[in-house]
Amino acid sequence: MEQSEDIEAKLSNLDCKYGMLPFEKQIFMDLFEMDALLIMAKGLNYNTILANFLWVHKHSSHLVLIINSNDHQERYFSEKFKLTALPTLGSEREKVYLEGGIHFISTRILVVDLLKNRIPISQITGIIVLRAHTVLESCQEAFALRLYRQHNKTGFIKAMSNSPISFTFGYHQVEKVMRALFVTELLLWPRFHGNVIKSLKSRIAEVVEIHIPLSTNVSHIQTCLIDIINHTVKELKSINRNLDMQEITTENCLTKKFHKILQSQLDCVWHQLSTRTKEYIQDLKILRSMILNVLHDDCVSFYALVNKYRTPEYAQINSGWILLESAEQLFRLARGRLYNPNNEFDPELPPKWKILSELLVDEIPEEVKKKQDGNLKNTKILILCQDNRTCSQLNHYLTIGPSKYLLYMAFRRDLTINAVSSKYKDYKHEFEKKDTKSEKNKNTKINAEENEEAKEIDTCEDFEADESNKCNYVLTLSQVPQKNKDLDESIFEPITQIDNLDITQMENDKPLIFIQTFKENGNNFSLEQSLEILRPEYIILYHSDVSAVRQIELFECRKKPNEVTCKVYFMIHDKTAEEQAYLTSLKREKQAFELLIETKSTMVVPKYQDGKTDEYFNLNVEDDIETVDTRKAGGQSQLKEKPLVIVDMREFRSDLPALLHKKGINIEPVTIAIGDYILTPEICVERKSISDLIGSLNSGRLFTQCTQMCRNYTRPILLIEFDQNKPFNLQGNLVVSSDISGANIQQKLQLLTIHFPRLKLVWSPSPYATAELFYELKQGRKNPNVAEALALSGENTADDMNYERYNVLVHDFVQKLPGVTTKNISRILNRGVSLHHLLSLTKNQLEDLIENKNEADTLHSILHMKAKPADAAEDKKFGKKKFPRRQMYKNKQ
Repeated sequence: MEQSEDIEAKLSNLDCKYGMLPFEKQIFMDLFEMDALLIMAKGLNYNTILANFLWVHKHSSHLVLIINSNDHQERYFSEKFKLTALPTLGSEREKVYLEGGIHFISTRILVVDLLKNRIPISQITGIIVLRAHTVLESCQEAFALRLYRQHNKTGFIKAMSNSPISFTFGYHQVEKVMRALFVTELLLWPRFHGNVIKSLKSRIAEVVEIHIPLSTNVSHIQTCLIDIINHTVKELKSINRNLDMQEITTENCLTKKFHKILQSQLDCVWHQLSTRTKEYIQDLKILRSMILNVLHDDCVSFYALVNKYRTPEYAQINSGWILLESAEQLFRLARGRLYNPNNEFDPELPPKWKILSELLVDEIPEEVKKKQDGNLKNTKILILCQDNRTCSQLNHYLTIGPSKYLLYMAFRRDLTINAVSSKYKDYKHEFEKKDTKSEKNKNTKINAEENEEAKEIDTCEDFEADESNKCNYVLTLSQVPQKNKDLDESIFEPITQIDNLDITQMENDKPLIFIQTFKENGNNFSLEQSLEILRPEYIILYHSDVSAVRQIELFECRKKPNEVTCKVYFMIHDKTAEEQAYLTSLKREKQAFELLIETKSTMVVPKYQDGKTDEYFNLNVEDDIETVDTRKAGGQSQLKEKPLVIVDMREFRSDLPALLHKKGINIEPVTIAIGDYILTPEICVERKSISDLIGSLNSGRLFTQCTQMCRNYTRPILLIEFDQNKPFNLQGNLVVSSDISGANIQQKLQLLTIHFPRLKLVWSPSPYATAELFYELKQGRKNPNVAEALALSGENTADDMNYERYNVLVHDFVQKLPGVTTKNISRILNRGVSLHHLLSLTKNQLEDLIENKNEADTLHSILHMKAKPADAAEDKKFGKKKFPRRQMYKNKQ
């Protein structure tokens, strides 16, 4: 009663906490009433809906678990609701669960705690799954939800996603995800939903689209690159006519999701593709980066990028595009943007720089003066870019001027600069001084005492290092702006100590300019937080981004009626790859939602899919819990023991435990020292992926692991498991590194089978095949004993089996000595101090150490035998006796 009354009271006051727009309130109520998968358009984030959901359930009587979140989401909501992190110890976590509350938890920990009954499963109010598009049947999230739903039929499951396109990859992907999530309802909320349009139209920001034409050189470069991409795509499809490559088009090559498209289309057949095909695919990625860089980077950076691929070395490994006429023209045009016909350094400025400067210096200040009687005090302008590199580029352009910035970039890249250039002469000494200083203080900060001296060169800090480390900048005007200000004269200055800056308390007589990325270090919450904290009056979208546009729309709609309407400047190059990429992103998302809407209208979802009845688990588990014995009168039923497998805790990073449980096998997670899976009292399995196998063979660890298994189990198995998307063989360089070949692996495995005749090698093409194998091996056999498995990792095996405590090189050397066996090597390594100490021991001392006289005599003799150099004369004599029959024939004559 207390729970329901508390929830009802909070539901009636939803508008008072984390206010939602009308369409968000409808989504919240729909999701609250049913277990469903919510798919929203990119940018229409579910953060507010989730925040209200957590607020409603934040009570000690509720236990709500949130899984599959990323670090940014966990940090954001933990700070918002003052949540504490779960303890690392299992016993401590058990106490926290009993106290209730909201907890972000990693799926691996949740699975283990559910299997060990640390969580009162029946008391769990519900589980929320974030980023639901990443959930697959074999993943840990599906495993955790299956364990939860088996023992809790009343708790809720809510799943959320902001990536509709991800549900269109694969066959019936959305149905598979819903089945793994145990939900029966699908909620779709695209941007073109009627309620979304109505809500966002209630308050609209003033948007100014600025279509910027390209320069002649850049336009021709773009044409050349598109010609080359067209050629590469055609060639790729012509030599792979049997593959489905309808998604690999010139249009899709320009989108951000191109790499994912390639992976989804070709990953499963990658090992079957020819070297030529792989060269084409690699070149498509390179050409895509070029066509984006020519629009977003300065001319110096683009020329350096192009020059990197104009080398004899690259010509030998590429698909041949650099030999095309378009490529030759590309190289010539890229150089033409840097040097004039007289071969003098005369760089071309990006068109967006000029427009940006005009907005900051002329248009926005003029507009502010008209609105506020000429008062620029504390006007906030937010510039949004797609990456850290562009943020750094704009920061330096605005603070030191374009000419000086481009000269410095050219200087750093060792480009030829005309020595008679007056500007170069002015800055050359400064650049050289700066470079010398940056080498000395590469990883240190300038001390306070050096600030005065540093003022002369602080505008020429290490741009390239700065690009990768910093993504937020705050600038202000250093002087009153003048109309038609010369671009070469900077009127902006940076505000230092941004990390400790409280923006809300800042008071400035001049406008503040904030430069940041759409996603700060991949954080989807960064833009939303920045908009809430800064409350900018003007926003400049330096790059186009669908998600950012929609977040700005939501921010404007949530403003109070008396707040000033935000003005947005949308900068985009007209009729370019940038515009095409933006339009393609919109088109692909629209098509994804249309496909999902069609799928929803036709798909059949059984009622038992929610797992709230036993029907689902009876249909999806292959073993029979109950068997009928027909030999007894009346066919009496006889309960059969459910199969059990002991699994090492570290194995829960893989998919195999989840697949075993799905086949009706109970899982017992423990930390065991011998093997990874204990199937029966006799069968122990050590599972190795290909990369693990190579590493273990090289280090010698696999030999020790096999020794442990063979000593303690009558049927030890080494399972070599392949990736289901990779070739099922050990040939070529597809699955092994360059310093080891498939033949070497096979030879070492042969030696392993010679040393351990009872060891069985099992090859599995995928985790699914392994689960089938384990299920067959369990038929008609006893379950393993957990206590016995744990006992084997105690003192009885510590001296003989703790291989990790030894130096690998010393172990391998000692192991090869005559007289050293697998039985006495541990005694030698444990009791011996060093190799020098071993050499100093007498026969009797070695016998006491090894506890075997014959082995001690053999080892002592080999250690103290004096090796004599070979006698050349003896070798010659021996050489004459190579043909004894010929010598006998001569003697007879």
